[in-house]
Amino acid sequence: MAVKSPLINVIERAARKAGRNLNRDFGEIEQLQVRTKGPADFVSNADHKAEDIIRNELYKARPEFGFLMEESGEIPGKEDGYRWIVDPLDGTTNFLHGIPHFCVSIGVEGRSVIGGKLSTEILAGVVYDPVHDHTYWAEKGAGAWLNDRRLRVSGRRDLASSVIGSGLPTLGRSDPDVFQNQVRDLMEKVAGIRRFGVAALDMAWVAAGRFDAFWEVALKPWDVAAGILLVREAGGFVSEIDGGNNMLNSGSILASNGQIHADIRSILAKYR
Repeated sequence: MAVKSPLINVIERAARKAGRNLNRDFGEIEQLQVRTKGPADFVSNADHKAEDIIRNELYKARPEFGFLMEESGEIPGKEDGYRWIVDPLDGTTNFLHGIPHFCVSIGVEGRSVIGGKLSTEILAGVVYDPVHDHTYWAEKGAGAWLNDRRLRVSGRRDLASSVIGSGLPTLGRSDPDVFQNQVRDLMEKVAGIRRFGVAALDMAWVAAGRFDAFWEVALKPWDVAAGILLVREAGGFVSEIDGGNNMLNSGSILASNGQIHADIRSILAKYR
């Protein structure tokens, strides 16, 4: 049975509260005021309302933590090394086009002893899908869960039976020629490639065994912080496409069940 820590309860409460407001706004999407924030990147009243809700809830529980948020940027905290990494609405473009596939993503970064040294890493995370009321959550050393069900990555070992998720380059965010070469090569070897436009949920789906792997570049920390921990705690493996471990800063990510990681990476890394 899932036993949620006080930290997870704090994150889930904030995500669910924001998610209820997103669902209400999604039902009245034609009334939202929308402005462009950048190429293929839209921001709406819904983003800001959700982020305000999350910030207020998290600040009440841990006022010493800092924040790194999609809309408000970085806000230093009083306790060095501890911060919330928040995407109040991952899948904004889906949301604004009436596509019911989006989520809230919240990770917490903090101090931990790794190999005898004090390091900063993701300690807990929640990806909340308000449309289906699905809470994907993980805490370091406590496993990954979907509501009260334990998650495990898939056990597939061959590419021919694997379904892979990815992000599609749009309006100059990354090199479309590189992506096309990667997809062309993978298409000949895998059972399917899917693009749903919500990186945090894509990674949660790797943790749940729905996807066998997921890759994308030009991502932001708030897109992947919670997802990285979900995949790892579900028994999977996460790295940069070139094999590094600096995903939060580089924006390059390959998450998998671990069994096909090397095969996928060898294909993707050929094209840069």
